[in-house]
Amino acid sequence: MPVSSNSSSDSGIIIDKDRRALLSTAVLGIAAAISASVFPAHKASAAGESAIRPFRIDVPEADLVELRRRVLATRWPDRETVSDQSQGIPLAKLQPLMHYWATAYDWRKIEARMNGLPQFITAIDGIDIHFIHVRSRHPNALPVIITHGWPGSVFEQLKVIDPLTDPTAHGGRPEDAFDVVIPSMPGYGFSGKPLDTGWGPEHTARIWAELMKRLGYTHYVAQGGDWGSPVSSAMARLAPAGLLGIHINLPAIVPPEIAAILAAGGSAPAGLSEKERTAFDAFSAAARMGNRSYAVVMGTRPQTIGYGLTDSPVGLAAWMLGHPGFSHWNYDGTDPEKSRDEVLDDITLYWLTNSAVSSARLYWEYSGRSPALAAPEKTAEISLPVAITVFPGESYQAPETWARRAYRNLTYFHEVDKGGHFAAWEQPELFSAELRAAFKPLRPAI
Repeated sequence: MPVSSNSSSDSGIIIDKDRRALLSTAVLGIAAAISASVFPAHKASAAGESAIRPFRIDVPEADLVELRRRVLATRWPDRETVSDQSQGIPLAKLQPLMHYWATAYDWRKIEARMNGLPQFITAIDGIDIHFIHVRSRHPNALPVIITHGWPGSVFEQLKVIDPLTDPTAHGGRPEDAFDVVIPSMPGYGFSGKPLDTGWGPEHTARIWAELMKRLGYTHYVAQGGDWGSPVSSAMARLAPAGLLGIHINLPAIVPPEIAAILAAGGSAPAGLSEKERTAFDAFSAAARMGNRSYAVVMGTRPQTIGYGLTDSPVGLAAWMLGHPGFSHWNYDGTDPEKSRDEVLDDITLYWLTNSAVSSARLYWEYSGRSPALAAPEKTAEISLPVAITVFPGESYQAPETWARRAYRNLTYFHEVDKGGHFAAWEQPELFSAELRAAFKPLRPAI
């Protein structure tokens, strides 16, 4: 969704037009619902496009009323003909959630939460980039830029802001502190939408490097899961001045010969270790079950699928909830890691910003590659330090042997006992502890 400092957008997302003098944001918690006018404006590095402007969200009530009307007016399909999820999300699971969305869900809560954070917009390569920027109150904090994925958003990382910026309140030490930058990817959320091609992970990586430079950081690290992994890896290949290393939780570890067997639907080769065989079986099963069918469709026909997703909020919700990262979610408010309000926050964001198609085009730009395969991700070209955390609920468990083969400068590898694809969202304290440990060796370099 394109945004402007001079007028509100057609989706109702509005940018603050003034740059009022502000107080320090260091001690603000992520739950504070304070006006954006109390945050310090960044100094523009130059006049014009490079200016960094304050941003806040103000969705017109009419947009929310229309959303609820559309949900209640849904024309539902027949129920599935199986007793599992092999045909997609069961009707009986989705309908109660959609009823809750239309009758009880409150967007204003997440809107207030976001407006209680320092949010900004800056134009890079011709489009506006939205980002959250929270500085730590601790001296010598290490800047980190964290990249979300699909069907996620910056909402995924809200719970890690406080543990990262204020580690002493979460079992860490002052020297563990980070300054946190969380941008919305091009075509996602509150960032602008590319109007031409060429906006793959590599382009985003260059934009992130420019953003960190524009913020005045001379040394920083990068983190990413889902799309954030290819973006962070592309940053590591680019090796812009100041980037010290990356941490990823969806590593590209499948060796070329294994990738060839998987593509042909072959059996596991002899000589694999137990963990390598487990990973092979996971990839093989995912292919048979069509777990990445959403990626195939968006990677080949994003415009076609976009018509339905743009017109029907329930269609959009069902499409997003079909992602394997949500496959074990309960949908009924009892999930210990992702509340229904949190997931509906994310879906509502896509709806209000009309970003179903613009976000899907990233798959088309990726040209059929898989973020799990080492060769297409050119891991051999990465010389910067790479850290990996393996979460048990991820779609595959990266074997350390494959990881060390893929990344020649693997400086940290750790398997944890909780969390899944949306690791920062599901296990924010553990995720934050992993970043502290993974990047600790790089701090003396500052």
